[in-house]
Amino acid sequence: MIVFTAPSGAGKTTIVRHLLSKYSDLLQFSISATTRSMRAHEQEGSDYYFLTKESFQEKIDNNEFIEWEEVYSDQYYGTLQSEVERIKELGKKIIFDIDVHGAENIKAKYGDRCLTVFVKPPSFVELVKRLTNRNTEDKDSFKKRIRRIKKELLFENSFDLVLLNDVLQETLDNAEKLIIENFEV
Repeated sequence: MIVFTAPSGAGKTTIVRHLLSKYSDLLQFSISATTRSMRAHEQEGSDYYFLTKESFQEKIDNNEFIEWEEVYSDQYYGTLQSEVERIKELGKKIIFDIDVHGAENIKAKYGDRCLTVFVKPPSFVELVKRLTNRNTEDKDSFKKRIRRIKKELLFENSFDLVLLNDVLQETLDNAEKLIIENFEV
């Protein structure tokens, strides 16, 4: 399995989507569960499994997550054990696109069977610019996200590799090299 992690706006989703399209015969995306509202461009069971807070809590109580976290107040995210099993049954390598705490938890659980990659933005200023341009947050949500980003940027050295996302095509080429080197493509 390979985990791409980064603060919001660093480009991990763009990288993961590129790798999934390039190596669709090898990789399968691990769909996370969340209690946050679905955004206009998202689809249930493709981008996330959108759960009620009660349903999410029930899955926590039943130990159905390999990792989970309350990322923001009343907004939970996690990886279901059933999702990992679904992908294993397909005979594919699992690719994750998750936050830094989730990545740490998966690495702790799977150790050497898991490669963790921190996607580093060129600068904090550029990261804020990217988030602003996405225009997916209201003012309060944006402020919360910025506070969280400042903390998450400190985790860069907690993972196996760091992938700088400065020039997108170079970043995608480097991500492809990671797949080739680690999965014998």
